Amino acid sequence: MPLKKIAPTRTRKRAGTRVFSELTVAADPMVQFLSWFSDAARTVKTEVNAMCLATAGANGRPSSRMVLLKAMDGRGFVFFTCYDSRKGREISENPRVAATFFWKELERQVRITGKVKKVSREESREYFASRPPESRISAAISPQSRVIPDRAWLERRQKELLMSLDHPENILLPANWGGYRILPDEVEFWQGGEHRLHDRILYKRKGQAWTISRLAP
Repeated sequence: MPLKKIAPTRTRKRAGTRVFSELTVAADPMVQFLSWFSDAARTVKTEVNAMCLATAGANGRPSSRMVLLKAMDGRGFVFFTCYDSRKGREISENPRVAATFFWKELERQVRITGKVKKVSREESREYFASRPPESRISAAISPQSRVIPDRAWLERRQKELLMSLDHPENILLPANWGGYRILPDEVEFWQGGEHRLHDRILYKRKGQAWTISRLAP
């Protein structure tokens, strides 16, 4: 099958008129991220908290997938998953990760790099309890990222678990499931500009402080 040529985008218009400058950004990238996230939450129709998470295990082979940001604070960005999944296994071998948010409606991208640490079991239990029962059941029965015989196998496990419970909401946090917090050491904010003169502002951690630089587009 012959490859189809993809027509390049020849022009780009800035979304809005606000100038994005290293002279006016917040001193802390977490504060700046919250500002952009709030803008995106008012504009993006679905899953504004979706981020592409990249991991690489001891063999150095990278893998990436979409996950959902579930919390953030001054320390970092929190997501939840199965610790036995591919990303969980790779994180156990190499805690350095990269994450990317892209909000096309605003022509904005945020790139994050740093190390990850597991959140406390209390944090994981609190979030797990807030999930719909169906999502909790899925987390309990799925050997995430492992090969399984077929869908029927998964559905049987779902049915068996439901039959063993007095009520679907009684399911407890699995031992191999919980949260990770990305502790960023670099955060880059990208704002699309006309004629590809994009604005790129990079925060780099230096001790307890952050340095701010402008990058060429």
